[in-house]
Amino acid sequence: MSLIEELLAANERYAATFQQGELPLPPAKKLAIVTCMDARIDPARILGLEEGDAHVIRNAGGRTAEALRSLIISQQLLGTRTIVVIHHTDCGMLTFENADLQRRLREQFGVDASAIDFLPFKDLEQSVRDDIALLRSSPFLLKESEIVGFIYAVHSGRLLPVH
Repeated sequence: MSLIEELLAANERYAATFQQGELPLPPAKKLAIVTCMDARIDPARILGLEEGDAHVIRNAGGRTAEALRSLIISQQLLGTRTIVVIHHTDCGMLTFENADLQRRLREQFGVDASAIDFLPFKDLEQSVRDDIALLRSSPFLLKESEIVGFIYAVHSGRLLPVH
């Protein structure tokens, strides 16, 4: 069985008992989470959330600059008021610099990628602080929003607050 066939079979099992089709569009907890795309992170399980509780926005590194468009829509059209930023230990974004990936893309595809900022970072806690600061300074997010940040420890499953 191919991977796609496995995924479709899993979906059939899921759909057979699915009972969440009447959930409202806005998230029940008025919560938006920005976190990394890392496969070791399951925000719903980490935070005890159910389907329909929160918007989960994922990208490489959980960077808020890339998530801003979605957060604006989440707040303005769907009523979220709390934003949780979660970065994590052992993150791949700590392992390279922009120039490394830009060079690799130039070598592989023959295209100049120097205009792309991949948003890597060297300091995990500072990356969370920077992302929170970006959100708090945005003129497009509500000033009364609660915006908090955490580091998820991938080896213990614990969330560590970042101030």
